[in-house]
Amino acid sequence: MSQVESVTIRKNNSSATVHLFGATLTSWKPNGCEALFVSKNSHFDNKNPIRGGVPVIFPQFGPWENGPQHGFARRTLWSVKHGENDPGKVTLVLEESEDSLKIWNYRFKFEYTLSLVSDSELKMDAVITNRDENEFSFTFLLHTYFSVPDIEKCGIVGLKGCSYVDKVKNGAKSVEENDEIKISEFTDRVYLSTPNVNKISHASQDREITIEKCNLPDTVVWNPWIDNAKKMADFGDDEYKQMVCVEAGYVGKPYDLISGDSFRASQSLKVL
Repeated sequence: MSQVESVTIRKNNSSATVHLFGATLTSWKPNGCEALFVSKNSHFDNKNPIRGGVPVIFPQFGPWENGPQHGFARRTLWSVKHGENDPGKVTLVLEESEDSLKIWNYRFKFEYTLSLVSDSELKMDAVITNRDENEFSFTFLLHTYFSVPDIEKCGIVGLKGCSYVDKVKNGAKSVEENDEIKISEFTDRVYLSTPNVNKISHASQDREITIEKCNLPDTVVWNPWIDNAKKMADFGDDEYKQMVCVEAGYVGKPYDLISGDSFRASQSLKVL
């Protein structure tokens, strides 16, 4: 493609690359070692969502009667906010368009800032402003795909005692009883009112990844496992073994944003 399709930010020995299509973070290399998963079969055609990294889910998480699943933000070309001189920071902007107004008739501005705080930390800040005359509601998720050496050896820590909706079991509600969640089958759960810090053990070379979130009360845990991996054209048959999604979001219920106000939330990823 002749147009600029991605931006890479750098700080010392760390870097992060974000594609303007979908504002999808496709690489984060703390201390030079990749921490995110992107499928080898993923589309990079500026038409279909990128499978992996960190797609931005807005204004709808899940199926949507108005438009495509998971909303339009991950399917839309964002712009770069100019004027920043920090090579370790970039802000992308999404605003209403003729296409978005056809399916979601509201005026808004979404500013999404990625910052390399240190060699081992990446911060993601979201500011969603209602520029419409009317209040609107939305759900929002950072659909983070983490790279892991072996899904059956890694664990997710910090969700014990949290209620969750099990989408694999037709939305059955349960309470997490395990200190460390191990994945050994198709998993698709929405954990509600979760702690602000979660961890993935053995995520990369026996290191931990810490996910610290602010104003994102919920956490989605997903792995397609064997059968679903084979059904997805943009996902390798065996790639489920090397990834896990642990996703911070505001999805348990919609957020109501009145005219003129802004919603602010953030996620920080750290490798320890």
